[in-house]
Amino acid sequence: MASVTSVAFTAIGQSTCERKVNVPSTRHLASNFKGLRFRTSVLCHCVGVRASTSTSRMVIQCVSTGSDVPPTVSETKANFLKAYKRPIPSIYNTVLLELIVQQHLMRYKRTYRYDPVFALGFVTVFDRLMEGYTSDEDREAIFQAYIKALKEDPEQYRADAQKLEEWAQAQTASSLVEFSTREGEVEGILKDISERAGGNGSFSYSRFFAVGLFRLLELANATEPTVLEKLCAALNINKRSVDRDLDVYRNLLSKLLQAKELLKEYVDREKKKREERTESQTANEAITKCLGEYQYVRQ
Repeated sequence: MASVTSVAFTAIGQSTCERKVNVPSTRHLASNFKGLRFRTSVLCHCVGVRASTSTSRMVIQCVSTGSDVPPTVSETKANFLKAYKRPIPSIYNTVLLELIVQQHLMRYKRTYRYDPVFALGFVTVFDRLMEGYTSDEDREAIFQAYIKALKEDPEQYRADAQKLEEWAQAQTASSLVEFSTREGEVEGILKDISERAGGNGSFSYSRFFAVGLFRLLELANATEPTVLEKLCAALNINKRSVDRDLDVYRNLLSKLLQAKELLKEYVDREKKKREERTESQTANEAITKCLGEYQYVRQ
């Protein structure tokens, strides 16, 4: 019986865990589809610390204000499922829900700040993940629901991703890494990232950012390792982290492709069986009808 190897897009510092599951039951496939392991943390905004001289106890007063309280992971997932109510095949749905959990944790970090390279990375991952989906219209509706569940603008994600893609297609390996010497909208975006990553602590690296960098290099036909090294240096990004996350990304695409192929084989096989059963039933009905007519004539 065919089996699908689970697709994993694991968190940094954790190993990819793979298990084989049977294709025939999509519910079974979903329940055994493990990946994107993550560690949650509870954030408390402490606004007052008071020490008692009589008891030598420290009392920490934790107060949260309404606008400062981020939604929970469950709320974000629920918002996504409410926004897109149609059923999603389990092979897509499981990975999407794991991704939205992971992106929720990125989105609500105190150091998070949206940037177009991050957007390009996510759009690239999403589009590769959803390749071959049954309907382009449904695929875009899922994208809209996903981003809105994170309280961000899907139109901005698409527009910024397209802007960077068009810019990268006009670049060479040298012009890509020498962005700081030129003026332009995208050059300004990259300069801002470089400044924030370089020292003021307002830059939060993520694997989607790493995929965005790779996409820029891919579109500029500059995928040599030395070019990536120079670009990371120009942006003040740790290349080792980028390499590690790109390996995870490539592994994700490879495993997902295998899973889709195996699932397609299973669906085609089941479709053929249904057609054969239908043909057999039609033939039996025709024979029964003929026998009935024959009996009628004899009477």
